[in-house]
Amino acid sequence: MLDDEKIRWMSALDLMRAYKAKEVSPVEVTESILRTVEKVNPKVNAIVTLTDQLALEMAKESESAYMNGNPRLLEGVPVTIKDLIVTKGIRTTYGSKLFEDCVPDVDAVLVERIRHAGGVILGKTNVPEFGLIAVTDNLIFGPSRNPWDLLRTTGGSSGGAAAALACGFGPIAVGNDGGGSIRIPASLCGVFGLKPQFGRVPSYPHLVRGWETLNHEGPLSRTVADSALLLDVMAGSDDRDRFSLPEPNISYLETLKAEIKGLKIAYTQDLSVDAVDKEVVEITRKAAGVFEDLGARVEEDDPGIPKMDMELTTMVIVETFVAHEHHLSEAREKMFPLYKPLLDLADSFKATDIVRANFKREDLWEKIRLFFERYDILLTPTTACAAFELKEGGMLGPEMIDGKPVSPASWVGFTFPFNFTGQPAASVPCGFTSEGLPVGLQIVGRRLDEQTVFRVARAFEEAKPWGDLHPPL
Repeated sequence: MLDDEKIRWMSALDLMRAYKAKEVSPVEVTESILRTVEKVNPKVNAIVTLTDQLALEMAKESESAYMNGNPRLLEGVPVTIKDLIVTKGIRTTYGSKLFEDCVPDVDAVLVERIRHAGGVILGKTNVPEFGLIAVTDNLIFGPSRNPWDLLRTTGGSSGGAAAALACGFGPIAVGNDGGGSIRIPASLCGVFGLKPQFGRVPSYPHLVRGWETLNHEGPLSRTVADSALLLDVMAGSDDRDRFSLPEPNISYLETLKAEIKGLKIAYTQDLSVDAVDKEVVEITRKAAGVFEDLGARVEEDDPGIPKMDMELTTMVIVETFVAHEHHLSEAREKMFPLYKPLLDLADSFKATDIVRANFKREDLWEKIRLFFERYDILLTPTTACAAFELKEGGMLGPEMIDGKPVSPASWVGFTFPFNFTGQPAASVPCGFTSEGLPVGLQIVGRRLDEQTVFRVARAFEEAKPWGDLHPPL
């Protein structure tokens, strides 16, 4: 029997190898991780609905599958599900008082696939209400706290998912990303996260509407290979999501074996942000240089994209208002205090503002498309700063970066442009600030090309491994 500390940091692939070798059982692993959650979760508030009994039942089924010699692709691997993703028979709150007692009678498509692949569902992870901001806090559960510094944010909106991984609450997690919501907390919490190509993982159902053309479902994990494995499980068409893409007909896990020698890679610290922390620039530029040593050609270059903070804000405000107009009075009463002005602002927008936002989205794609005719990969900082201190009453982001005043969305200005374009993009841990806070390097790939993003991420992981670095909880 392996001890709790050993189990806590094992990857999904290592766990399944251990199951097959009869070194440990799915039930023993699940019980071990539940003990870790019991001890550590009160400090970080990452898991908000623990499904301990369900997890043990699923682990027993997985144990039988190994005994019978027919394990499935994810058999016996503990996984957490973000609380914006619908789960049959499991409380799904969206971090909102409006859905505080919601227990859906249907699974999201990706949850169906995880269940069918033998995954063990540990519970639901914390989110900002409806995932509207990049700081994980809400009126039901309160804020998630960064495992590297409990006074600081995890980022969001998959903040609970990233914090859970950093604490060793299972090796894989499911999040979604409408403006950086996988990559931002992955960066701030020191784990790996991938926003796949838009439509790669079906998104259905939508009990709360909005973000339909921006949201990407995707994996988070402590290793690149585990995210590739989880994407193998979740990817593929489903007619319930009209945007979903056909079967990829490849194994993302298998593509990790390919080399990156000869790839053309660009790095920029600019993109469309107001300011970037000097340490973040230094750490990510040094990380970009690693790829030269691995045989790629790296240049500093910028696609010169338009600034789109206002377009994102326009879409979020208008979609939020329309999604809740059927219960507007209740929403005004119960929503997170930072959100209430959004409902009043919606009337100030016109239909032409939405059209202009979509036109500018096409302008952005034209710039990016031409840039990726010259490069295979674009590297940037994932966020403009490392994790900042939480503020009572909530916050949208830091007011100052590198001594300069910044707009509320500027600190995530590296991530949301690629929700507009739909390209695959990942965040890999690439270093720590002088205060011991993780910094992420964003890896952006060509349209439909998750394979190269995974290959580049895996190459960096092998050159500069982060798997043995854990927060001092």
